[in-house]
Amino acid sequence: QVQLEESGGGSVQAGGSLSLSCAASTVAHSAYCIAWFRQAPGNEREGVAAIDSEGTITYADSVKGRFTLSRDNDKMTAYLQMNSLQPEDTAMYYCAAENGIRCAANWRDYRFWGQGTQVTVSS
Repeated sequence: QVQLEESGGGSVQAGGSLSLSCAASTVAHSAYCIAWFRQAPGNEREGVAAIDSEGTITYADSVKGRFTLSRDNDKMTAYLQMNSLQPEDTAMYYCAAENGIRCAANWRDYRFWGQGTQVTVSS
């Protein structure tokens, strides 16, 4: 069982920045894919960014060039730096983890989830 805890959400004006963290409970952190998803009210949960066990990172087209995902395996923590935030980035952001070399694109393929952290961007 892997426990995940997100932190760092909040409210910011358009153009601002926020940094999210996802702390994991497992010492096998490096063997897991860590992904960020977000869900706005009435919308499907969508992938934001993911980093696999080899360090390969993928981003949703909507956040490329604005968001940066990284991980520190020693601290068992992944970080999502979000810059140039826009109102359409407003959502609950979730950290997810799944064992495996590659990251799945579909949120349904992840067994382990954090409780979520709210990001609100005002215009």
